[in-house]
Amino acid sequence: MKLGQLEHLLRAAGAITEDDEFYVIGSQSILPSLPPGCEVPLALWRSMEADLAPVQHPERWALIEGSIGEGSPFHETYGYHADGVEEGTAILPSGWRSRVLRFRSAATGGVTGLCLEPHDLLISKYCAGRTKDLEFNRAVISLGIVAKDVLLARLACTDIGDSLRQVVEGRITRDF
Repeated sequence: MKLGQLEHLLRAAGAITEDDEFYVIGSQSILPSLPPGCEVPLALWRSMEADLAPVQHPERWALIEGSIGEGSPFHETYGYHADGVEEGTAILPSGWRSRVLRFRSAATGGVTGLCLEPHDLLISKYCAGRTKDLEFNRAVISLGIVAKDVLLARLACTDIGDSLRQVVEGRITRDF
């Protein structure tokens, strides 16, 4: 997914839910953090959906799913879609809300995407641990926009069990 597609999804989600702010929970939250003109690794373009959680009306996540979700006429028309999600969908470090990056442009139609700060996003993906998540994390690391010490500090304030914490710490160490 490209930035213009995320803008379109934010605009559409805003119209559907009558909300003007959405947490962008998944991999697409990295898009506004990419350095201008950088060569973006393929692993960052792979996903064709954005996970959106309405901020003012969190109960309206299902409207997104039904209107512009996977298999919808919107998806069939444009080739990308939104997954309506609840805020607690991902495992995130404490304090993540205070670090979100506000993304709004003329193309979002007055809607703001509250995108995860890259370190918080990577912790979430390390915890999920799917192959595509780990490939995504390595691609972000290759861009030089995250630091190992910050990831380890964020991991320390993430509410997970000791066994998963050890696994994630090993993944971070390996990737650097």
